[in-house]
Amino acid sequence: MISERQTKILKLIVEEYIKTARPIGSKAICETLNCSSATIRNEMSFLEELNLLEKTHTSSGRIPSEQGYRYYVDHIMKPKELTGEDMLKLQTVFHNKSLVLTDVVLKSMEIISDLTNYTSIVLGKSSKENRISKVEVVPIDEFNMVAIIITDKGHVEHKNIQVEEKISIKEIKQTVDLINKFIIGTPIDEVSSKLEFEVKPKIADTIKQQKAIYDALYNVFNDISSEANVKINKPSNILSEPEFNDADKIRNLLSKFEDKEFISQIKQNDEENGEVNIYIGSESEFDNDVSIIKTTYHVNGEEVTIALIGPKRMEYDKVTSLLNYIKDNIEDSYE
Repeated sequence: MISERQTKILKLIVEEYIKTARPIGSKAICETLNCSSATIRNEMSFLEELNLLEKTHTSSGRIPSEQGYRYYVDHIMKPKELTGEDMLKLQTVFHNKSLVLTDVVLKSMEIISDLTNYTSIVLGKSSKENRISKVEVVPIDEFNMVAIIITDKGHVEHKNIQVEEKISIKEIKQTVDLINKFIIGTPIDEVSSKLEFEVKPKIADTIKQQKAIYDALYNVFNDISSEANVKINKPSNILSEPEFNDADKIRNLLSKFEDKEFISQIKQNDEENGEVNIYIGSESEFDNDVSIIKTTYHVNGEEVTIALIGPKRMEYDKVTSLLNYIKDNIEDSYE
């Protein structure tokens, strides 16, 4: 443990650096703590010896080290009280009865991305753990439709599909009714096989329009079952932070965001403590230059991880409060 004054200095440096991304010198701290520059410099040097602060090459000021952020998170930080405006934005989503749970979560995380300027991620169960509850196809015009796939866990997928020839609404309904008859209750990753061997023979001798709808839906299920159940919102947000002005860093991060199998690993090794968990820099296998803050909610037997990815210089207190707020509201409203 460090002294009370050293704790105040570390807190000031962490929180000011989060705001400004500029090294903090002794002068700014002197004015706040009413101490001499020499005293503050000595304390900063001591904190540097403890590997809680680092000195940059371009300034005499200090910035938090990875260990400094960890000490701040574990011993100093208090969750930040959310503003009424932030809560109102989220409550608008929670109170929208027309939204299914999947959309509530995605829209909530979109709002958090906007409020923090970080990248948000939603990690659900794999497709094999979701069974088909219903398939709907909504015609947009004679050549375009939207397929809506609903699972027993409340997960909803929307996929745009196109056909080359005009298809009547009657044929769409007949084909979808037939498909629903065979695949309801089937795990998503087994649907393609069931369509191929049980549904396709039933429509083999019917008119060409039904075959076109079948082919389009077959491709939709193939796409869904092959994708990890990962939703990434605004991956470019983090790139606007000053830490990521290097082309190699940008390429490296973007390639990771494009790899959904890699992103899905964020869910692994969750601490089963029901709390928000914070992984700083090298503490996760994602990237040494970022932090990940995540939590998991449980509704109707389904476990979903929600996370924010940002620079190590991220607002840990605000993000912790936002994720807790979403988790509590979802579990209270949908259990």
